[in-house]
Amino acid sequence: MSQDDSTDTPRSAGRLRARPIARPKELMTDSPDLARAWSASVVTLLPEAFPGVLGESLTGRALKDGLWQLHLHDLRPFGEGRHRNVDDTPAGGGAGMVLRPDVLSRALDAALETAPQGAARLMLSPRGRPFTQAMARQLAAGPGAVLVCGRFEGVDQRVIDGYGLTEVSLGDFVLTGGEIAAQALIDACVRLIPRVLGNHESVEEESFSHGLLEHPQYTKPAVWNGLAIPDILLSGHHAKITEWRRDMAERLTKERRPDLWRAYRATRGGDPDEDREL
Repeated sequence: MSQDDSTDTPRSAGRLRARPIARPKELMTDSPDLARAWSASVVTLLPEAFPGVLGESLTGRALKDGLWQLHLHDLRPFGEGRHRNVDDTPAGGGAGMVLRPDVLSRALDAALETAPQGAARLMLSPRGRPFTQAMARQLAAGPGAVLVCGRFEGVDQRVIDGYGLTEVSLGDFVLTGGEIAAQALIDACVRLIPRVLGNHESVEEESFSHGLLEHPQYTKPAVWNGLAIPDILLSGHHAKITEWRRDMAERLTKERRPDLWRAYRATRGGDPDEDREL
């Protein structure tokens, strides 16, 4: 299933709504300009969960403006039998249920029909490779992604192998399904699309963009609850402000993310245990 671009009022060029319908190719045929927009095709048992937060704020505005598009593919209609079963017990025994390969493959085939050529094929999974800002940049630079939202105990391995799905994880924790993770991944990619944020410098300065966590931020009033903005930020000396922000970013990264700090130092030929005192 995909989203529908029909409304009760005349539609302007490139505008659409993220509402599941039964015509997966409608966006591509009715709005040919959207063929160049970044595309997310999501296979899920919960299509009503989308666009969710993606329909709000900057990502929601970008969706309406046609800077990216969302296709939803409900897994249930592809299920087996009278009750449209999508899962079965694990081979070899064990607790829980596993998504069937025949059912999921039919849904994936439908998703691939709406996806642009070269779109990444991903499955949200706690055992996947960690999702990073670098991965978000790589995905955002491509045509889009097909995302499979796992449920229950997981997905039949033959689907992962047969379709070349890359398993991606948001972290070392387990969710009830991949829908929240899929929305987080899409959000991280969409905000990197040109014209979505409007201020490219904010993307360059935020956490992980240079391998470091972001420096602390302050704004008015100058004094709040007895706490003042650091004097250096009010000095107007831009070179010293830049140096202070870099020092703070390095300090925070070293204290809170030793893994990032080691990688950051390694890329600069430094020893993380023998760096200058922060």
